[in-house]
Amino acid sequence: MIVQMLIGDGGTLSLAELPESIQEALTGELSAIRLVDRDTVAAVAEEFANELETVGLSAPGTRDGAILALADHLSPPLAERLKAQTDQVRNGDHWPLVVDLPLDRIVEIMARESIEVCAIALSKLPVSKAAEVLQKTPGERARRITFAMSRTANISPDTVRRIGAALSHDYRRTTDVAFDKAPVQRLGAILNSTVTDTREDMLEGLGATDPEFASDVRKAIFTFKDIATRIKPTDIPNCIRAVDSEVLTTALAASLAGEDALVASAEFILANVSQRMAGQMREDAADRGNVKKSDAELAMTAVTKEIREMSDAGLITLIDPDEAEDDE
Repeated sequence: MIVQMLIGDGGTLSLAELPESIQEALTGELSAIRLVDRDTVAAVAEEFANELETVGLSAPGTRDGAILALADHLSPPLAERLKAQTDQVRNGDHWPLVVDLPLDRIVEIMARESIEVCAIALSKLPVSKAAEVLQKTPGERARRITFAMSRTANISPDTVRRIGAALSHDYRRTTDVAFDKAPVQRLGAILNSTVTDTREDMLEGLGATDPEFASDVRKAIFTFKDIATRIKPTDIPNCIRAVDSEVLTTALAASLAGEDALVASAEFILANVSQRMAGQMREDAADRGNVKKSDAELAMTAVTKEIREMSDAGLITLIDPDEAEDDE
């Protein structure tokens, strides 16, 4: 009756913001009203007015409304991220947010949610992404999900919308972490800067307790020995350009007199610069003579540090050891 009085006087209501089930119920209630006497209308209006007068606080009532209300009071990065979410939500439809989730998060949905919910989620995905998700879902469960899609023909739009909102709320949340890099990257960076004996001792001990983690750490480490196998020949001139000439001479002198892996990296550097420069570098290394182990470590570390910084800056791309093995 209140809705009829408001729209009858030319007022507008944002009923579209209500769940469709409530909109449908309201339509049914309004359709059942025929004629109402004046006393009843007056009593309903008075009761409604009294209810309004007792309200002490009015809040947005929806997550999107709360985001817009608080946007100016939140940290700018968080406010922008939350606003971006509301921009993707139209008429309470959170499915665009679910569809944009990374592949591994959607695979997680397939593993954790009920078969029926998974079938609905799979139906909302673009065909190519849905195919990828199915490939990464265990066979038996994937078959049950695809079979359940046959039972989604008569599901109501409001139910699908509510499922989308729930999945968005549960799977878009991020967990605060103390470190911005993974353990492998952090330990790899530390061992990169340690002397060879310490590094090998740590890796040997780590390999005995956690071989898989030790293997990943070895891949994250880049030392002078790795130059020959993980640097593209065309990147060598750029890699050594910023290295002090005396430091480079010391590193080459030490590596040319070292073990096979060090010799290979030194020769790789010399083979990928001009012949004139390579000849001069080889003469300077020979003149440098024997190099103390501590000086050799410092010089080689300085060379590899420059290479790692170039890699981190995106100026060069290190060759992945696993990909190199696959190519062979």
